[in-house]
Amino acid sequence: MVLKKNGRRELFDRGKLLNGLLRSCDKRTVPMSVMEQVVNDVERDIRNEINQEVTTDRIGELVLQQLKDIDQVAYVRFASVYRKFDNIDSFMEELKALKKLDAKKPKRN
Repeated sequence: MVLKKNGRRELFDRGKLLNGLLRSCDKRTVPMSVMEQVVNDVERDIRNEINQEVTTDRIGELVLQQLKDIDQVAYVRFASVYRKFDNIDSFMEELKALKKLDAKKPKRN
């Protein structure tokens, strides 16, 4: 079961998660197979947790962990909806955090 922010509970819906990824990855070069793998990984992770309920916050964080390494634009798009940025400052803080993480990653040759 997924515990929504408004307190409602509903069954986990892979389709909703995939639709969110599709919107975030619109006009990006992220293959459908990669998006489907993200959904598979998130579903596996939440099913392996001890709790029978998972919050939408937990699901969002699991998606963001993967998106930051897949496509940074898709990451920011997903984060902007998931974290509900209400002003440009919160948006800029997320960009700064992403840039800091990117700077720490080893560079590929």
